[in-house]
Amino acid sequence: MRNGVAREAGVPKGHSALLDQLRRAALSVPLNIAEAAGRSSERDGARHYAIARGSAMECAAVIDALHVLGAVEAEEHARAVGLLERCVAMLTKLCQ
Repeated sequence: MRNGVAREAGVPKGHSALLDQLRRAALSVPLNIAEAAGRSSERDGARHYAIARGSAMECAAVIDALHVLGAVEAEEHARAVGLLERCVAMLTKLCQ
């Protein structure tokens, strides 16, 4: 993984869709946080924070899959998962 995204050359043939999925989920996190911040009701904001949390969890699942496929090394996997765990924890608090 380089700069937070697995190198396409390191992804086994037939699995490049995982990188596309990772990009979409990763972009969904800050966009939903921004949308939540702009909502006037707490309930509507919490819903967008929950969507962002789901996208962060999806990122972790894709990182796990890329690690199993050998496209992400153990150290990079641990760092990415650690950051995503913190992100999910913060979003969980914001959902309440």
